Amino acid sequence: MTTLKIAGVPEHFNLPWHLSINNNEFSNKNIDLKWTDVPEGTGKLCQMLRNGDTDIAVILTEGIIKDIAAGNHSKIVQVYVASPLIWGIHVAAGSPYQTIEDIQKGKVAISRYGSGSHLMAFVNAENQGWDTSKLDFEIINTIDGAVESLTKGNTDYFMWERFMTKPLVDKGIFRRVGDCPTPWPCFVIAVRNEILENNPEAIGTVLEVINNKTASFKNIENIDAVLADKYNQKVEDIREWLKLTEWSQTKLNKTTFDKVQDQLVRLQIIENKTSYEAVTG
Repeated sequence: MTTLKIAGVPEHFNLPWHLSINNNEFSNKNIDLKWTDVPEGTGKLCQMLRNGDTDIAVILTEGIIKDIAAGNHSKIVQVYVASPLIWGIHVAAGSPYQTIEDIQKGKVAISRYGSGSHLMAFVNAENQGWDTSKLDFEIINTIDGAVESLTKGNTDYFMWERFMTKPLVDKGIFRRVGDCPTPWPCFVIAVRNEILENNPEAIGTVLEVINNKTASFKNIENIDAVLADKYNQKVEDIREWLKLTEWSQTKLNKTTFDKVQDQLVRLQIIENKTSYEAVTG
C-alpha cells in the first residue's frame, strides 16, 4: 500500500475525491490517499507543497504556476476543472458600495499573498482598467476572517468563489456587486517533484481513479442534493453550478499555460517566465 497525502479547499469541486476515498476506490488500487482540507486556499497549498506537508494539491491554476516560477519544486500533472472559476466580488451588506466601480480605491481582503483572492484582484482591476499598482491588500486568512473584516469595515471587498459564498449573500452578511471569471481552466492537480520521481505509477493510478470519477460525476443519482447538503447550498444553486462546471481528464496544454503566464507577467505578479516543460509533468 502506497500512502500519499493530498490537500485541497473544502469546496464542492472536490467532492469527487471524497466519494472516491470513501468508496475505497483508491485503497482497492493499493493507494492510501489521505485528504486534508485547506480553507486558507492556494497560498497555503503552495506552502504545503514546498514544505512536504502534502504530496498532491488540487490547486488554482494561476497560483501554482506563479509559485513554480518562484521555485516551488512541483509540477502540474493535469487539469482538474476545465471551466473557469467564477469569482464573486463581495462587499459587506451594509456597505455604501453598490457597483464594481465604487470599490476601485477600496482595500482588498485576501486569504494570503499568492492566493486566488490576491491574484484575481489584479485580473479584475485590469479588466476594469484600474491602476493595478495602487491595489491595497489585507490578509484575512479564511472566509470567516473576511466576514469579520468586511463587517467591521477594516477592508472593503473580498473575492471568493461565487457559489460557496452565496449562503453569506442569502443571509444578508455579504452583498455581491459583480463577478470575475478566470480566463483559464480553474483547478489543476500538482504533485511534488520528489513524489513524481519516486512514485510515478502510484500517481498514475491516482489520476486514473479520479478521472473515472469526474467523467461520470454529474450522472451520480441525486448528486445535486448530496452537494447541497454537504456544502450548505440551495439545490437550485447547485444545479446552476453543475451546468457551469466541467471537469477535465487531460494535461494542461501549452497554449493555456502561455496565456496564464503571459497575464501574470503583464500584471507584474511574476518577474521571470519559466518553461512549459518546467511546470508540467
